[in-house]
Amino acid sequence: MAKNTSADADATKKPKKKRWYHQIWEVFQMVRRAQPLIVLWLLLVFVGVVAVGVAAGLLFDQVLYFSLLSVPFGALAAMFILARRAETVAYARIEGEPGAVSAALGTIRRGWNIQEEPVAVDPRTQDMVFRAVGRPGVVLISEGPAHRVPKLLEAERKRVSRVIPNVPIILVQCGSGEGQIPLTKIANKVRRQKATLTRNEVAEVSKRLRALRSNALPIPKGVDPRRARPDRKGMRGR
Repeated sequence: MAKNTSADADATKKPKKKRWYHQIWEVFQMVRRAQPLIVLWLLLVFVGVVAVGVAAGLLFDQVLYFSLLSVPFGALAAMFILARRAETVAYARIEGEPGAVSAALGTIRRGWNIQEEPVAVDPRTQDMVFRAVGRPGVVLISEGPAHRVPKLLEAERKRVSRVIPNVPIILVQCGSGEGQIPLTKIANKVRRQKATLTRNEVAEVSKRLRALRSNALPIPKGVDPRRARPDRKGMRGR
C-alpha cells in the first residue's frame, strides 16, 4: 500500500518549471543545428563590445570601470543576435507549411485581435485567408500563390464589407511571388498600417466579425507552425 501511495504521489507531481537559462539553451541548440557558425558570431559580438569598452576605458583612464560595464552589454548584444537568428530559423522551419501566416501573426502582441484559424479556405488548393483586426481596420492576409489568392481575398473582402461597410479593409498577400510580402515581414506589414479606428471601435468590429459565420476549413494535417516559434520569454531571460 505504501508503494502505491508513493507511486501516486510521484504521478501527481507537477513537472519542474523550466528556468530561463534552460529556455535560452534550448533556443541556442535550435539555432546551432541550423546555423553552426552561430557560436563564432556570438563570441565575436561579445568580444567586440567588450573591446569597445576597454578602448573607452583607456580613453577616459578608467579601464576597469568600462571593462566591467561592457560585459553585460556584450552579453545583451549577443542575446539580441541569438534572438534574431532564432526568429529566422523558426520562420525557415514553418515557411511553406499550411497555417504559417497564423504563426507569423501570432508574434504581434498588443493592439490587435487576430483570428488564429483561417477565415476562408479554398478546399481544392488549400489557399487560405487569415484576419487581423486593429486600429487600421480589418486586415485580410492570404497564404498561397499570387495568381490564385486574389479571388479568395476579394470574396472574403466582400463578405466582411457586408457586415462592417464603413470600416477600412486592407488586403495583404503573403508569399514569395510578385507583389507579395515575405513571411518574415508579414507581422511588420500589418503593424505598420495607418490607424483609423479608436480602441472602442476595434472592439465593436471584432465583436461583429466573431458573429460572422465562417465557412473556413481547419488547417490541413501536418506540422503545426505555431509550435515552431521561438520561446520569446526565454530570449528575454524570464
